Amino acid sequence: MDTIIGQQPGKGGAAAYIVDADQTSFVREVIEASRTIPVLVDFWATWCGPCKQLTPTLEKVVTAAGGRVKLVKVDVDKSRALVEQLSRMGLPMQSIPTVAAFWQGQIADIFQGAQPESEVKRFVEQLLKLAGGAMPAAEMLAEAKTALDEDRLEEAAELFSAVLAEEPENPEAWGGLVRTLLALGQPEQAAETLAQVPAKIAEHAAVSGARSALVLAEEGANAAGELATLEKQVAADPANHEARYELATALNAVGKRAEAAAALLEIIRQDRTWNESAARLQLLKFFEAWGNAEPATVTSRRKLSALLFS
Repeated sequence: MDTIIGQQPGKGGAAAYIVDADQTSFVREVIEASRTIPVLVDFWATWCGPCKQLTPTLEKVVTAAGGRVKLVKVDVDKSRALVEQLSRMGLPMQSIPTVAAFWQGQIADIFQGAQPESEVKRFVEQLLKLAGGAMPAAEMLAEAKTALDEDRLEEAAELFSAVLAEEPENPEAWGGLVRTLLALGQPEQAAETLAQVPAKIAEHAAVSGARSALVLAEEGANAAGELATLEKQVAADPANHEARYELATALNAVGKRAEAAAALLEIIRQDRTWNESAARLQLLKFFEAWGNAEPATVTSRRKLSALLFS
């Protein structure tokens, strides 16, 4: 049964948005709730020292947000089946504390380890901006993202660089600049830029996603030229998992994300343990590189879940 700390919603007090959940209530308290309010999920354990440092900070920041964000706390020792399920879907649960932000039923961002209050505030601010919250927006960063989406790449590069001049530890600006350089056909510059990312934000989702995009671009550089050959090999032998795996990499390299995911999902459907689960791991790398909001990620993650839990 859920434990609601403080007052009930609608009776005052942001503490009403701090909730305990487990396997039975996770979908209701997190997935369904995130369709109307951003949700932070704190994965913790009673024996975890850093968890004892982080949880009070999370509660303080959520309370200060005045009901614009919800905190759901999950004891991993009491919810092992849930943790295993989320791990298979790509949520990194190797260490705790892990905090995952959900919006519109999807994972929007992640961080691990105890963080200072300033970093937790920044994390919540980014989540609220994604959800259209009232916290101040970084207009230049928003313009940069729009320019990148619309292939105004030179403008995007300038804007992301301008953001970094003001906020050297802005992970979204670093990730956006790397992605822009990749789109400009400058992988070497992208790699050099990644090397300059401050260590404290090197594992932020925006940075790690850009890093995965760079790795995939390097993998696909040669494979894209073999696309037609790989398609013929797979057509001739549908059980040729190696060729299908390489085909997925080639399809991703030319921007055919849905088709790339479908190729890996087919390998998983036929043999989910092939090559030490290489197809699943590559698909998770695709998700990280594409981002959680990408339609191909949303659709393919749902299909992956169906395959793994069927």
